[in-house]
Amino acid sequence: MKFEHLIEINDPLNPLIDRLSREQLWRGLVLRAETPMDFVPHLDACDILERSEHTLSRELRYGDLVIRDRVSYLPLQQVTYHVPPQKEIPESTLTMTIEEPEQDILFVRFVYDDGATEAQDTADAFYNDFRKSAYKESDIDTIRTIREMAEAGRLGE
Repeated sequence: MKFEHLIEINDPLNPLIDRLSREQLWRGLVLRAETPMDFVPHLDACDILERSEHTLSRELRYGDLVIRDRVSYLPLQQVTYHVPPQKEIPESTLTMTIEEPEQDILFVRFVYDDGATEAQDTADAFYNDFRKSAYKESDIDTIRTIREMAEAGRLGE
């Protein structure tokens, strides 16, 4: 299943929403990778296995389910999560890209790819509709959490 959607961050027509800077948004997206328990309510634990300047290897635990993934950063632009195939989990990616079509008008594009073929997607269409809805709600929650972090001063100016 390939699925993507866009979330508007700064709406110039809505004065009730505090504007986030690109740097604040970036720090929030990085924190989602580094401290996922702040963003994912059913996550029991996250261990950072390896860290370099632009990558992070992690082990995530949801009860008995353990998932290893790798996160790569393109500073101030993009965060990519790559889950290699493991046991009954197929390979997948999630890419979050900051887009700025005009000065201070920010969006985040979320792109999911589980590597399924078009035929598999057709066969799983009903199930995939639920997955798409869940992914979108999770991404909306991510941006809400980033906004809360910014309001609390956790993301700098």
